[in-house]
Amino acid sequence: MEAQAGNDFYDSKGVFESYMQHRAWEENPVEVIEKPLILDLLNDKLKGAVLDVGCGYGDLAKELVRRGVSRYTGIDASRKMIALAKSQLSDPRTEFIQADITQWQYAPTAYDQVLARLVFHYIADLAALLDKLRDCLAKEGKLICSVEHPLLTSSMEIYRPVGKKGPWLVDQYFELGPRTQEWMGGKVVKYHRSIEEYWRLFTEAGFRIESLQEGYPQFKFFKMREEYERRKRIPLFLIIKAVKDINKSV
Repeated sequence: MEAQAGNDFYDSKGVFESYMQHRAWEENPVEVIEKPLILDLLNDKLKGAVLDVGCGYGDLAKELVRRGVSRYTGIDASRKMIALAKSQLSDPRTEFIQADITQWQYAPTAYDQVLARLVFHYIADLAALLDKLRDCLAKEGKLICSVEHPLLTSSMEIYRPVGKKGPWLVDQYFELGPRTQEWMGGKVVKYHRSIEEYWRLFTEAGFRIESLQEGYPQFKFFKMREEYERRKRIPLFLIIKAVKDINKSV
């Protein structure tokens, strides 16, 4: 089985179904760690337009509409993800588009906030994409994103097809670039970057980082203490909030 690029991976045989089963698990780390932190970084009352790149099945769209966005646009390369998103939410303020986020034509200064949840580690040329996202943001617009933590993307060799992971073997941390991971019944290419590298890419693209978090678990979101304690062993996410730096020429 050959490894696939991220924009093809979720439509491959069996992967979408495995992923949706994973997301349905009540202690799924996206639900109990990543999503609460992303929501905390968003204002309770949102104004303006939000672009959600790599939106998946649009699991945040309904919440963003409830918070008052004037327009929500979700983009994802997966045909299956976009079809599910459209079936779950029909609102005149929302639009879901199937497109490669690295090739889509971004309208200049069209959005007040951009979300990019767990997508940047699939992107080979992240610098080019960050340039596009900066340009599509309005003055002092915000980019809120999450990626797989660099400790995870440097410890992909230990794979368990069933059961929970035990130890994580971190290796070649400073060797940046593509790595192949067996995941959800398939093989996918992800791009390992250090925390320092993410910082460099964001700042050189004309962003000022306001917040950087590593996804410390909060017990109030867990049902099982055993799972909560296990999730304190290693960070799963790196979460960044950045603002378009109007004082920096790029």
